[in-house]
Amino acid sequence: MYPDIPAGLALAFVALGLWVLARSADRFVAGAEAVARAAGISPFIVGMVIVGFGTSAPELAVSALAGCAGHANLSLGNAFGSNIFNIAAILGIAALIRPIAVRPVVAWAAVPMLTLASLAASLLARLGGGFSRLDGFLCLALFAILLPAYCFVDRKGKASADAEGAEAASCCHPCLALVGGLMLLVASSHILVWGAVGLARSFGVSELLIGLTVIAAGTSLPELASAIASARHGQNELTLGNIIGSNFFNALAVVGTSGAISPFRDVSPLVFTRDLPVMVFLTLSIGIFGFSFRRPRSPGTITRPFGIIWLLAFFAYLIILIRQEAFTV
Repeated sequence: MYPDIPAGLALAFVALGLWVLARSADRFVAGAEAVARAAGISPFIVGMVIVGFGTSAPELAVSALAGCAGHANLSLGNAFGSNIFNIAAILGIAALIRPIAVRPVVAWAAVPMLTLASLAASLLARLGGGFSRLDGFLCLALFAILLPAYCFVDRKGKASADAEGAEAASCCHPCLALVGGLMLLVASSHILVWGAVGLARSFGVSELLIGLTVIAAGTSLPELASAIASARHGQNELTLGNIIGSNFFNALAVVGTSGAISPFRDVSPLVFTRDLPVMVFLTLSIGIFGFSFRRPRSPGTITRPFGIIWLLAFFAYLIILIRQEAFTV
């Protein structure tokens, strides 16, 4: 999927990708925030739909290409590994930068829907040992149902006509910043992943390990860059919406599109016994950490200790992953 390149060029790609990511993230988040204000919609919905799905474009491209080329483990490893990385690593880092406020509707509606999406993908993959075209279309159908359902539940009252008209005049520039920043994030992530894969291939590791680590983390770099920038600016809903939207897109749309285009089998059993349970557990932990049990109608808070727990869980998973994959190679 990514052509082999010399080690020197791979290092240059990694450096260039990191530099462009750092430069474009702040502009991208500022544009998303301005668009939310101008349109009079919830920043969480902007983060979930525009930012989350937009930053998942690398996962969609990589998984679809890998599936078409017959690399099932690389395709699923990228999608599921990205979800694990998004929660345990990215949300963990964001919570360390600044505690994340979680509205009740996110804890009792968005997280259960994301859990349902993860379980559906897990069940379909487990029953057939892979994804048929029917499985892929079922995932896409569930995606088309759950997304509008949550947007309806989390809708925000529109501003008055005068306020909307006043903001509309200033919405053009934020939209350009949003689209331009997103394009730079996606392009730089591909350059970075290409370089990282070129370096990783020299170690002779398995496709599943590359998919779950190098490519999963690499294609999640747009989410990481935008989440860090959002956390620094105190945009809690944009941060959380970005991750939930991205994971929702990965679990159903990315896997579903890959299966619908090119059905794949021969999936490693470790995907079902190790990776999928970890993904579902981490998804549930968002609701558990972010729900206010003392005041259910008040926003909860994902504090720094919870961020540390996520990061420790990610490192433990990474150690187990490397040991098991290295043993099977």
